[in-house]
Amino acid sequence: MTGLYKGLGSPMMGLTFINAIVFGVQGNAMRRLGNDTPLNQFLAGAAAGALQSVICCPMELAKTRMQLQGLGERKSKQKLYKNSLDCLVRIYRKEGIRGINRGMVTTLVRETPGFGIYFLTYDVLTRSLGCEPDDPYMILKLLFAGGMSGIASWLSTYPVDVIKSRLQADGVGGRNRYSGIADCVRQSVRREGWRVFTHGLTSTLLRAFPVNATTFATVTLFLMYMRDGVVEDCESRPSLTAGPQQAQPSSL
Repeated sequence: MTGLYKGLGSPMMGLTFINAIVFGVQGNAMRRLGNDTPLNQFLAGAAAGALQSVICCPMELAKTRMQLQGLGERKSKQKLYKNSLDCLVRIYRKEGIRGINRGMVTTLVRETPGFGIYFLTYDVLTRSLGCEPDDPYMILKLLFAGGMSGIASWLSTYPVDVIKSRLQADGVGGRNRYSGIADCVRQSVRREGWRVFTHGLTSTLLRAFPVNATTFATVTLFLMYMRDGVVEDCESRPSLTAGPQQAQPSSL
């Protein structure tokens, strides 16, 4: 059973920072852009996706290498990596910075438009469903919008993810098969046909809905709770300066 959780340490270490960067950058980008439009939602999400790639790429590299360790063996006699951190340290010692950032270009190509579509879809769905604070079905609507946003994001960029995963797994066992992105695409299509870009899509979508439904609903509800608390606290104190209240530009 422990084999099902191989590589768990890497996402556990990185996802906290990734989500903090994504939602922090997206929120601040929306404030800079000003108008809450679908285009601005896409641009803010794309900026967030590009910046979080700095953490996402090494994290997924470690996860991939840990999952491939001892592949085909019931019990690996000798483990190359003790944990995700040890994996990254060993890769750095052997291959340097380039090794740690293997797959960075494909990560950027996947994450930049992927997160743009992610936030755009969530914004459109929450507006269409009418997710108001006094709606008794608000949480269910937020969960649905978040889950569908994750699915839309993965569907739009999944072929790039296939290539990224193959490049990051390349070299395991001591032999490099691909010389670059174009060579990986060419060899993959020649051996397995165009269906290669859908390998693993079903399991990814099955994971995407509950993960992103929970993420978006939690962030939205937390921000609503904190914002209401701040407003109530400010209203209970005497105002020193009178002025119009600024509206939050983002739908979050």
